[in-house]
Amino acid sequence: MTTKTYSETWDLDVFFQGGSNSEEFHTYLIEIHTELGKFEKQIESFSTDNLEEILVSYENVVKKVVQASAFISCLLAQDVKDKAASQLQGKVAQLHAKLQVQLGALDEKLVEVDGATWASLIQREVFQPLEYVLNERRRRASDKLPAAQEKLVTSLAVDGYHAWGKLYNSIVGTIKIPVEENGEVKELSVGQAHNRFSNGDRSVRKKVSDAWKKAWEGQAETIAAALNHLAGFRLQVYEQRGWDSVLKEPLENNRMKQETLDTMWQVITDHKGTLKKYLERKAELLGLEKLNMYDVSAPLSSEETILSYQEGAEFIIEQFSKFGPELTEFTKKSFEDSWIEAEDRAGKRPGGFCTSFPVSGQSRIFMTYSGTLSNVSTLAHELGHAFHQHAMHGVPTLNRFYASNVAETASTFAEMIVADAAVKYAKDEQEKISLLEDKIQRSVAFYMNIHARFLFETRFYDERKNGLVSVEKLNELMVEAQKEAYCDALGEYDPTFWASKMHFFITQVPFYNFPYTFGYLFSLGIYSQALEEGTNYEEKYIALLKDTASMTVEDLAMKHLGVDLTQRDFWEKAVKKSLEDVEEFLQLTSK
Repeated sequence: MTTKTYSETWDLDVFFQGGSNSEEFHTYLIEIHTELGKFEKQIESFSTDNLEEILVSYENVVKKVVQASAFISCLLAQDVKDKAASQLQGKVAQLHAKLQVQLGALDEKLVEVDGATWASLIQREVFQPLEYVLNERRRRASDKLPAAQEKLVTSLAVDGYHAWGKLYNSIVGTIKIPVEENGEVKELSVGQAHNRFSNGDRSVRKKVSDAWKKAWEGQAETIAAALNHLAGFRLQVYEQRGWDSVLKEPLENNRMKQETLDTMWQVITDHKGTLKKYLERKAELLGLEKLNMYDVSAPLSSEETILSYQEGAEFIIEQFSKFGPELTEFTKKSFEDSWIEAEDRAGKRPGGFCTSFPVSGQSRIFMTYSGTLSNVSTLAHELGHAFHQHAMHGVPTLNRFYASNVAETASTFAEMIVADAAVKYAKDEQEKISLLEDKIQRSVAFYMNIHARFLFETRFYDERKNGLVSVEKLNELMVEAQKEAYCDALGEYDPTFWASKMHFFITQVPFYNFPYTFGYLFSLGIYSQALEEGTNYEEKYIALLKDTASMTVEDLAMKHLGVDLTQRDFWEKAVKKSLEDVEEFLQLTSK
């Protein structure tokens, strides 16, 4: 029984009253501009004596820029037609760009300090908590081209490298996928068409799949050009820097070793046989000889449990209370203080996110809640992100920028607590099977779909070193990768997946995909320990979260979990934990 009524809309006025017309926010942006000017002058007059003063200014100005960015992202998410917010977004983007230029200049100054002076400087008590990140910034800057050349690369990338990514986004925005529904042909957007792959009617999925392939084939030559030139630019820059591996940058960004990545994929590959059995059983349950790619995420049942927002909130709080008091109290506060925008209404952007307001020490969560158990899982997931940000309070700002491979740690952890409880309290066997299948779908996505992306991308870059890669070759590489990743368990694959998957065209983050598989398994490993230790584990968990941005993932795992990520043991345990759901699913559906 619910005891409270929680608001389904968030409170943004606590930051700046008046939304996109807020005078207070306009004044705030002027203040940031002034402080960026002061910060620039401090960097220009850099010396080892004023580094502490520079870092104090860094702490202040970065927090304010992040706060401003978070406010704008919330305004635009809650109302996609907020034109005033769109204009403000441009102003905030300019401030953010100015900050990035200044940080680049600061990194150059750090590189200029000679080794002996730096070694002495970094041992000062005031810099000790920042030692890892300062050394990292200095090392990464020295690993690139001279500053003037890097600046040229950055300038040329605007209308070169990044332009190809923008071209791709423009193409996708114009693609219409004609699908007949109720006797009428509707032109669906890419997002709308993709949602149809979860339709319970196979004839609908097949119709959408056929139209989907035709649409991407129609744009394949142009999209292939974008992918080829985007990759070509990246490879040229790497060659000029003397980098011999396309994985050097993504591995450094994620603070992990090649051995860790290789071991993770090898353990996953060795255990895929169990997931193959799941795919075969699902085909059997759907009356098929083999699943096609468009059947993989099809529902097994049309029945769905609906929970009101209040019921969903209380369910999450109840399950979190079995883990630890700080997560529970934090979650209650998030609901009670209206940190969450969940209302199901028109005019909101799709998807969900969590954003941090570091000046205020708060977070905001955005989603659209319609009452499904999937919505409850999403809400728990985003609350996990918010708790990660909460755990970082008191940590210096320089030590708060965790990479994408550990960014999903707390969110996946929170989602698992709720997903496990949902399965446990399923009202009947059919609902239990559906909930298990929903959990298994995540393993299929992380172990098979993302593995296919990784295999394709690494092989594509090898091919690209020898020249432009044709559409036919891209299709061939994609199908080969999918067959290998899915253990050849499917009847039909998706050759143009390379064209439809936006992640291959993101220029800010190379090899966008594999960190998510890492994050999923890393969180599973932590979750396994938490189950063994119970509520006593929360303190250790928070300590781990605090360190996620100030050491390598190998050091993080050794310090807090006592495990070596370059070896198989940790990954074996995590993968086997996820496959317990498959074993139970196979048992329940064997009748």
